Amino acid sequence: MKFEDMMKLINNTKENIQKVIIGKDEVIIKVLTSLIAGGHVLLEDVPGTGKTLLAKSIAKSIDADFKRIQFTPDLLPSDITGMNIYNQKESCFTFIPGPAFSNILLADEINRATPRTQSSLLECMEEKQITVDGTTRPLSQLFFVIATQNPVETAGTFPLPEAQLDRFMMQLSMGSPSVEEELDMMDRFIKNDPLSNLSAVCSKEDILNMREFCKSIYIHNSIREYIVNIIQKTRDHNSISIGVSPRGTLAFVRALQVYAALHERDYVLPDDVKELAIPVLKHRILTYGKTHSNDAHPLFDILANVPVPSENFQA
Repeated sequence: MKFEDMMKLINNTKENIQKVIIGKDEVIIKVLTSLIAGGHVLLEDVPGTGKTLLAKSIAKSIDADFKRIQFTPDLLPSDITGMNIYNQKESCFTFIPGPAFSNILLADEINRATPRTQSSLLECMEEKQITVDGTTRPLSQLFFVIATQNPVETAGTFPLPEAQLDRFMMQLSMGSPSVEEELDMMDRFIKNDPLSNLSAVCSKEDILNMREFCKSIYIHNSIREYIVNIIQKTRDHNSISIGVSPRGTLAFVRALQVYAALHERDYVLPDDVKELAIPVLKHRILTYGKTHSNDAHPLFDILANVPVPSENFQA
C-alpha cells in the first residue's frame, strides 16, 4: 500500500463519518488510529453526546461484520461469547456463536454489566480468541471493540477493573458541541437521519493493509527513549500507585505509528507523543486517594517535566 492510497481511504472514511458526526475531527482521527493499530476504544461521556452514534457511523463506513450489545445487569457471559446447545436431532452439542464473533463490536454502556460478564471480553480483546467449554475458537484478524460508558451515573453500574481498562488502547471523550456545531446539527437532523443513508467506503481488507503499512513508520531512538522515560515516571511517581504496564507501552508505540501516518508522515514526532499520551496512558494509571481531575492528573506533571528531544527525527 502507498501513502497516497492510505490517505485517500482515510479521508473518504473520515468524510463519511462526518456526514453524521459534526465536528469532533480529532476524536474521529483517534478512533480510526485505534482501529488501524489493532486496539480498542472506550468512549466515556455524559448521555446524549453522540458516543453510540459515532460507533455506528464508523461501523457503517467499513464493509465489515458489525454487532451491538446493550450491556445490562442481567446480561450473561454466554450472551456475548456464545454457548453450546444440545441438538436432539443430531444427538450432539452445537456451538451457537455470540455477537463477539464479529469484526466491529459495539459494547454499549459496558459498565452496566456485572464483573462476571465484563470479564468475558478479556480473552477476546487481548488474544482475539474465545474459549467456551474448553474449546478455543479464533476471532477475525479485524476485531475492534468500541465501548461506551456514562461516568455520571453510579446506580446499577459496575466500574471497569484495571485489567479491563488496560485492554483499551484509548479512552476518549466526545465533549459538548460549540454553538456553530449545534446549529449545524439541528439543520442536518431536523428532517432526515444521516446515519440511515450512510454506506461503506472502506473494507476490512483495507484496514488490515493499512495496519501492516503503518508498522514501517519510523520511530527515532531519541523518541523511543522519550516514550520509555514517560512510562518509567508513571511507575515511580509519588501520586501513582500503579503505572503503565508493558502492554500499555506497546499500545502507545502502535498508536503513535498510525497517528503519524494519518498525518501524512513516515516518522513520529514528540508532538505525537504529547497528543496521544493522555488518551492512551491516563486510563491505565491508578492514583492514590481520590480521582484526579483532568488538569491535576499526575500524567500532566510527568509530561511537563520529562525532557523533550529536539533533533531530526526522520529516518
